[in-house]
Amino acid sequence: MLILFLIVVIDLIGFGIIIPLLPFYAEYYSASPAEVGLLMAVYSLTQFIAAPFWGRTSDRTGRRPVLLISLAGTALSYVWLGTAESLWVLFAARAAGGFMAGNISAAFAYAADITTRENRAKGMGVVGAAFGLGFIIGPAVGGILAGSDPVNADFRSPAYAAAALSAVAFVLTLIFLKESLSTEIRERMAALTPETRRERFRKAVADPRVALLIGLSFIATFAFAGLEATFAMWSRRQYGWGPEQNGYLFAFVGIMGALVQGGLIGRLAKRFGEPALIVHGGIALTIGVLLIPFSTELPLLLVAMVIAGFGFSVLTPSLNSLISLQVGEQEQGGVIGIARSATTLARVAGPAFAGALFSLLGKDWPYFAGAIVMAVFVVLAWRAKSGLTVPKVETEEV
Repeated sequence: MLILFLIVVIDLIGFGIIIPLLPFYAEYYSASPAEVGLLMAVYSLTQFIAAPFWGRTSDRTGRRPVLLISLAGTALSYVWLGTAESLWVLFAARAAGGFMAGNISAAFAYAADITTRENRAKGMGVVGAAFGLGFIIGPAVGGILAGSDPVNADFRSPAYAAAALSAVAFVLTLIFLKESLSTEIRERMAALTPETRRERFRKAVADPRVALLIGLSFIATFAFAGLEATFAMWSRRQYGWGPEQNGYLFAFVGIMGALVQGGLIGRLAKRFGEPALIVHGGIALTIGVLLIPFSTELPLLLVAMVIAGFGFSVLTPSLNSLISLQVGEQEQGGVIGIARSATTLARVAGPAFAGALFSLLGKDWPYFAGAIVMAVFVVLAWRAKSGLTVPKVETEEV
């Protein structure tokens, strides 16, 4: 788990370097707020298309080959981003990066492989903490490399730094990471006909509990992705901030995520259970998003971001844990891939929706709408709470 943690941290530092810079990079090429939202969304659109493929491939060939291919492709996409000379090249480079982002679903499947059913939430939390650390270090590094001036920012150095970090993660995977999916399971999957694999996969996804959990993952990510996509534009208009200030704030949120997912989520899940954490995390995210438009001063903004970051950090590993526990070992990669597709689709729709609201109604409306969306999440999660149990699934013999 330590090696997986380090690989995900290093790769996500690269991802975190880019996130707060993209709105400024796009506006440098005269993109409108709506186009900025679409730029943030195109990465997730191609990831949505590719995630089930990577998940099913990892069920057949193993997690390690998928991680190696996707990390190499991610590094190349960052190099392309750094050489962009126009807005359409920015879109193309982000689309390529999203398609190669199979490392995310493979990492979650790897964590599911090496944890027991009892400590699954803790394992998912460790991967989530790696995400959090990536967003602690990445945005700060990206902000420093780009500079504080939104007009004359350096966008190329952060992209090349992100490429180098993905290359380092590739080398670590190649040298140190052992395959987590047993030879027996891979042989079982290889022995199945394509029709049988598709039928078993359809059966797993058609489970009402799986469908509900995937739907909840979509809603929460939709709201949070809208916040991420529009916040740099909001803070520029509200406080006159550039990439550096936004990088520090995203790092602050990352610290919250790492503390919660790395140190608290396992104990919280044992004490309260994943279903309760999903409800309470949803309430916190609703409150945090709603407070942002009223944050005319920095202290209130920090409070809002702490609450929102805590909520998202609690509900995300809880949802991932419950999803993986609904199915057997042979279907975990595929089902987690579908769940990742749902969240990446949310990262398409959320930024596009938030960017459109920003353009049409003003800078505060993405957050009002996000709070309404999360209120729906809380109602659905609360009503379904008693049915969101941790089942005991037996592994099928082939």
